[in-house]
Amino acid sequence: MRRLKATISYDGTLFAGYQVQPGERTVQLELENVLTKMHKGSKVKVTASGRTDARVHATGQVIHFDTNLTIPLDRYKKALNVQLPRDIRVLAVEEAASDFHARFSVSGKRYRYIWNCEEVQSPFRRQYTVDTNGVKPDVVKMRDAAQFIIGTHDFSCFCAANTSVVDKVRTVHDLTFEWHGAELHMVIEGNGFLYNMVRIIAGTLWEVGIGKREPNDILEIVASMDRGKAGKTAPAQGLYLEKVYY
Repeated sequence: MRRLKATISYDGTLFAGYQVQPGERTVQLELENVLTKMHKGSKVKVTASGRTDARVHATGQVIHFDTNLTIPLDRYKKALNVQLPRDIRVLAVEEAASDFHARFSVSGKRYRYIWNCEEVQSPFRRQYTVDTNGVKPDVVKMRDAAQFIIGTHDFSCFCAANTSVVDKVRTVHDLTFEWHGAELHMVIEGNGFLYNMVRIIAGTLWEVGIGKREPNDILEIVASMDRGKAGKTAPAQGLYLEKVYY
């Protein structure tokens, strides 16, 4: 038996999320179905670095699974991609130590959030960016506000209220904004993220950018540890899990 680590990418548009859910199409289900076929009906469990919600994308999700097949790594990747649906691609497969764990071995993650600020959004970008209806935010103010998020804090204010996680202290290492043509990208890295944390941060900083809040308001929001003080949760289709660090 050997443990394999795989880096995968998926278009979240037609998925109910990563994690298996009864009666729903999920990334985990598609992966496990293909691996079970490859193992002649023996169930293969796939573990990911973390779950993603419905319509959230990934360009660098990491999974692990155990296999008794002796297929070379390059052929393993090809065999998976031939059988998987086209909205999931396996980018790399590598041997991992027996104690490697896609979730518990994580040291950090990077996410990207994208707003499309074109006056008329291309219909081909509607599932992959958030349409701002031509609104262009004040990115200088958004960058100023972001400085109050960087660091180690209790991020209860940026966590969905229905989470069961007790310890909400996390460290955000970097939070930057980049223009790519008419698209504004928020890139955030940290040692871990709470449920909906990136989307709530995006929604709150967007409100700063359009003048609904001032940059200094973020300091008070973080200190409050109150979800009700922060902004709306930004739409799912603008979010990408870009890289997982080990």
